[in-house]
Amino acid sequence: MFHIALHEPRIAPNTGNIIRLVANNGCQLHLIEPLGFDFEEKKLRRAGLDYQDLANVSRYPDYESFLHAMDGYRIFALTTKGQHNYADAVYCPGDVLLFGSETAGLPASIRDALPAGQRLRIPMLPNNRSMNLSNAVALVSYEAWRQQAFAGGF
Repeated sequence: MFHIALHEPRIAPNTGNIIRLVANNGCQLHLIEPLGFDFEEKKLRRAGLDYQDLANVSRYPDYESFLHAMDGYRIFALTTKGQHNYADAVYCPGDVLLFGSETAGLPASIRDALPAGQRLRIPMLPNNRSMNLSNAVALVSYEAWRQQAFAGGF
């Protein structure tokens, strides 16, 4: 399936929602520290409900450790600075969908290290800043899974 990576997520309920999401779509979740919350926080558990035990979640102390673990995988950065529509990308099982924090997005150094064709954007109306992180992860991960004919689902 696919890998979903959150770079320094700040809001526990968003991460909890994403834990629930990956438990249902079969993606592996990667959390790149520092986190903006305690992983045992009640809001995280509440949003993830009882799905935390069903989700495949890994944590990394920093981006370099994450990159080392993902060596050989293709990484797509989802960013408001992207020039390519996420729905136009052709996803392959094993691809990494990388999202920045709710407050700052992805640092330019991370974003710009990826090829331009792997920096994707979700279309929005003009003058809007960004979407909710858990909504963005749902949109992109389900598009990637749809391209695989929802293999393993239903």
